[in-house]
Amino acid sequence: MTARERARVRIAARNEQGPERAGVEANGAVTTPPRQDWLLEPALAPAVDGDAISPLYDAAARGELALPFCADCELALELEQQTCDGCGHAGRLWRQVNPRGSVHAATMMHRREPGLVRATDPYVIVDVELESGHRIVMATLTPTAAIPRIGTAVCVGFRRLGDVAIPAVILEAE
Repeated sequence: MTARERARVRIAARNEQGPERAGVEANGAVTTPPRQDWLLEPALAPAVDGDAISPLYDAAARGELALPFCADCELALELEQQTCDGCGHAGRLWRQVNPRGSVHAATMMHRREPGLVRATDPYVIVDVELESGHRIVMATLTPTAAIPRIGTAVCVGFRRLGDVAIPAVILEAE
């Protein structure tokens, strides 16, 4: 991420979060200060110990995005995928990836579930295609009423859900 792109993310985060601003790490990762999540209740935080995707949570705690690859052919794998679709190998390795990508699809979720979902207004869910070849479906870092267009540049930041950092979409200026 260039210095100009980092500044743009910093400005967007400042505008969206008010006094509690996101921070941009030297590696380009975007983190948020610990606070109550805008979307989900803390009770929905994943149990990360022994979870199949614990490397994702471990990296997120450091403000980094780590995702699985085939240990043999290095094809990008889905988060819980155990066997490679490309070569059939059953091993996988996790490594840090660039948190930049683009919107593959987006939708406005109309769901009110008191006690679980904190949001009272519809919220955006984004299917992101990362530069690493991975696709991840995430909510946005902060509430937004604007549905991003397909192809919009995004960066992955991290929301705090209880004590766990989870990936979230930051929409970059078009």
